[in-house]
Amino acid sequence: MPETLPLFPLQTVLLPGTPLPLHIFEPRYRQLTVDLITGALPDKRFGVIALAPSTEVEVTSREQLQVIGCAAVLRQAKRLPDGRFDIVTVGERRFRLLAVDASSAPYLLGAIEWVPDAPATIPGQRDATATIGSLADAARAAYRRYCQAAWHQGEWSEPADDTEVAELAHRLAGDCLLPLEDRQRLLEETRPLHRLRLVGRLLNREAGILATLGAVPAPPAAPRRHASKN
Repeated sequence: MPETLPLFPLQTVLLPGTPLPLHIFEPRYRQLTVDLITGALPDKRFGVIALAPSTEVEVTSREQLQVIGCAAVLRQAKRLPDGRFDIVTVGERRFRLLAVDASSAPYLLGAIEWVPDAPATIPGQRDATATIGSLADAARAAYRRYCQAAWHQGEWSEPADDTEVAELAHRLAGDCLLPLEDRQRLLEETRPLHRLRLVGRLLNREAGILATLGAVPAPPAAPRRHASKN
């Protein structure tokens, strides 16, 4: 059965297992934060979902949002003197957005269903473990190539060696400045091995661009929130 999840539309894509700091200033999202802190919302969980291209300023329908989002869990919250908040969240698991309710609460609510991964297996292949290891190694190599082109030494660290295969692609992409469309593709891919191939291609492409241009990526802009009527 569909579940209900508070929604926070942003011009960014949250990936499972990756952190997302947010500065909360709009009244309705201040209320969302209060409800998360006080336990009015269970598990301190809400849904981060990217905005779809739209001419409308206010989100009122599912068509204005991407189909797949990621639940975020509140880890830290600091209330500022004027009522704003600085919070830190971490991505949890994917969901599919079925419908949007813009009237029952101060913030958007979504009817959602959870989207699990497919098994990380290679049917019919005898030496599947070695193949999976090769894919992971190639994705890690692409990550190192990207980071060496984009950052200074000491500004990045590779995911731990024991990171699960199903989590690795998201962890590798988490601190890389990929275009929103690419991050959405990674979020929507439910096949872990395909996701490893995809992140390897994307990071190699971006590393090549950086090396050719002799440039480093600009810092990401603050996530854009949809305008509030409050």
